[in-house]
Amino acid sequence: MALDEPEPPAAPAPTAARGRALAATARSGLGALVTRVRRRAAPGLLALATLAALWLLGGRDDGRRTWPRPAILQAIRMVESGGNDRVGDGDGGRAIGPYQIHEIYWRDATAQEPDLGGSYQDCRDRAYAERVIAAYMSRHAAAAWQRGEAQTIARVHNGGPLGAEKAATLGYWRRVRANLP
Repeated sequence: MALDEPEPPAAPAPTAARGRALAATARSGLGALVTRVRRRAAPGLLALATLAALWLLGGRDDGRRTWPRPAILQAIRMVESGGNDRVGDGDGGRAIGPYQIHEIYWRDATAQEPDLGGSYQDCRDRAYAERVIAAYMSRHAAAAWQRGEAQTIARVHNGGPLGAEKAATLGYWRRVRANLP
């Protein structure tokens, strides 16, 4: 720098007011950043928390869709009667046996397979009740029964011929799913 050139002005000395203004600007910028991150992350975090809660409550979904029929029947029996073959009547006396079968269900099954024979009261016997379920599923969920699609089988068992389409049977399915291997 030449002797005759003036010196550039020095940076103003920081003052308390200027320091507070800079800090406020930094905080507001940080606050805006945090707000943006929260807005973007909140839906993802909410979805993650929901999935974790469903898994912890037995609504886990490991992608499996089929099981052997004996495992499905065992899971349904666990939900319906705690796995007991000798159980009291349910639904105000309208459902009987270890699978809590209603008379209309039994009539539907015997219409599908008249060779089942017997009477509605025979649904108290586990082996007979399982034959009734097989006939009912052959009529209302044949493909699912053949493939062992547990969700459809459980929801039809609980909600009737259109049970797999009813939102009301989802809770029942979750309880059955929790009893499957």
